[in-house]
Amino acid sequence: MIPERRILTGVIDDIKKRARHRTSILEGQLRGLAKMIENEDYCMDIIGQSRAIQKALASLDKLLIENHLRTHVAHMFDSGGEERERAIAEMLKAYDFEGR
Repeated sequence: MIPERRILTGVIDDIKKRARHRTSILEGQLRGLAKMIENEDYCMDIIGQSRAIQKALASLDKLLIENHLRTHVAHMFDSGGEERERAIAEMLKAYDFEGR
């Protein structure tokens, strides 16, 4: 049997559009970073590019979390019981609080 969370997959259209745009930007940034390393650019410039990529990934994460909250988590909380607890566990995992 397929778990319910798989059935509810989907991305809100606006979030999908913005997320795809951000992934395109990230692809370019990663290619640029690889080129900088290959060209043996100044270390601080490479680090600056790496930090920009990390910020872009964090921005993408925020979009994906927003989508998850607005779709799956909302439904899971409405369902209550085990579904609600699973939603809480997923959010703790997403924010890396689970093992602390």
